Amino acid sequence: MKLYGIKNCDTVRKARKWLEKHNIDHEFHDFREQALTQESVAKWCQILGWETVFNKRSTSFRGLDEAQKTDLTEQKAIALMLEHPTLIKRPVLESQSNVMVGFKDADYQAWFKK
Repeated sequence: MKLYGIKNCDTVRKARKWLEKHNIDHEFHDFREQALTQESVAKWCQILGWETVFNKRSTSFRGLDEAQKTDLTEQKAIALMLEHPTLIKRPVLESQSNVMVGFKDADYQAWFKK
């Protein structure tokens, strides 16, 4: 189990606390400090759809120039997320066979059946 995010993000902190409280063994990957692979981001997009993974409401998205924001495709979105990891909705929880984006207590309870 791997949790991807940014350590100072409130939603990521809530997810980490939930996992710790429920004794879920996981590794934390801060994608500001550690690189993301194209393979990982592409896998998330394949499972969830790039529109789910790509955060158009982020400050990072608003900071992009118009050419980067227009005509988004999956490949363009993946390239942008690799260049600007804060364009990824947080947190990303990944198991061997599944991926979840965001944090809601009920969703985590359902995932782990707690």
